[in-house]
Amino acid sequence: MKKLLLSLAVVFAGFASVNAQVGSGPEIEFEKEVHDFGNMKQYGDASTEFTFTNTGTEPLIISNARGSCGCTVPSWPKTPIKPGESAAIKVKYDSKRIGPINKSVTITSNASNEPTKVIRIKGMIEAAPKGDNAPVKPASPMAPKNP
Repeated sequence: MKKLLLSLAVVFAGFASVNAQVGSGPEIEFEKEVHDFGNMKQYGDASTEFTFTNTGTEPLIISNARGSCGCTVPSWPKTPIKPGESAAIKVKYDSKRIGPINKSVTITSNASNEPTKVIRIKGMIEAAPKGDNAPVKPASPMAPKNP
C-alpha cells in the first residue's frame, strides 16, 4: 500500500511540474498578422508596423525577421522585450512594382508559443500617372550634351 501511495505521489508531482512549465517563458502576441494596403499608387509609401506584446514571463528575443523577397524589408527590435512590454516590427515594401502584393515576413524568436511566426502584407499597386512621383533618374555621363 505504501508503494502505491508513493507511486501516486510521484506521478502527481510529475504532472504538477509539467503544468507549472506550461505558460512560462517568453510569448509573442501580435495585434494583427496581416496588413492590407488596399489599392495604392506606384511609388507610394508602402510601409507598416506590426505591433506585438510579450505576454510571457521571460524576456522575448527576436533573432531574425526575413522578407519573402528583396522587395519586402523588415526591421525589428534587437534588444530583448521584457514581459508585458510591446514593440513593433516595421515592414517596407518597394512600391515601384505594379500589380498585386502578397508577401510574407518570417519572424524567428525564443517565444515558447510560436518560435517561428509569419506575418503578411497584401494589396494592389496601380501605375502612377506619367510624371507623378516617379523618381528622377540622373543623366548618364555618356549622354550627349545639348550645345
